[in-house]
Amino acid sequence: MSIGIYVCLTVERRPWKGRLDMRVTKMQAEQNRAHIVATAAGLFRERGYDGVGVAELMAAAGFTHGGFYKHFRSKADLMAEASASGLSQIAARTVGLGPAEFVESYVSREHRDGRGDGCTIAALGGDAARQPAGIKAEFAAGIEQLLTVLQAPGDTPGDADPRVDRTTLIDMLAHSVGAVMLSRACPDDSPLADEILDVCRQGIRASLAHGSSDQPATRRPEA
Repeated sequence: MSIGIYVCLTVERRPWKGRLDMRVTKMQAEQNRAHIVATAAGLFRERGYDGVGVAELMAAAGFTHGGFYKHFRSKADLMAEASASGLSQIAARTVGLGPAEFVESYVSREHRDGRGDGCTIAALGGDAARQPAGIKAEFAAGIEQLLTVLQAPGDTPGDADPRVDRTTLIDMLAHSVGAVMLSRACPDDSPLADEILDVCRQGIRASLAHGSSDQPATRRPEA
């Protein structure tokens, strides 16, 4: 009588498991970094670059102070990255808007009062003027990106809000940002704060209408 003996060998693939865990950990680290940047962008808009420290910022994001330096070399690095993120957001929200539509949304009480969710240019433009060149470079790139979006062709054929030239757009943006900043400098319940927005919005509308009327008429293709 013969007896068969079967031996079952279990091979544990630890190297592959290690690589998988490393990939998941890296992905989570990237998500954590993005969350810190988004949190910082909102807090900086609300309180300024100097109005919030690293420890408080990390706590708001749900992390410990010590974890900050796993992601960033310094607060200045985070400031630059948060600014770039915020500037990209305002450009993305502007896609598809004509200049007049942009002004209606931008030079408004809702935007003025929603500092933390609003435009990085209006919230931090004054602070950026006193920051290192790297942060100023992010603002220059963000402003250029916004101007490019505003110059893009409209989505609707025969749009009644024609695109205007770059000079008029720069003038429009500077006046819009200045109107919001000036209104925010007044007390929240001040009649002057609202008056600034109303007067500036009307003036910008008139400027846009004048700028559009100066553009050469688009020639229609001959039949």
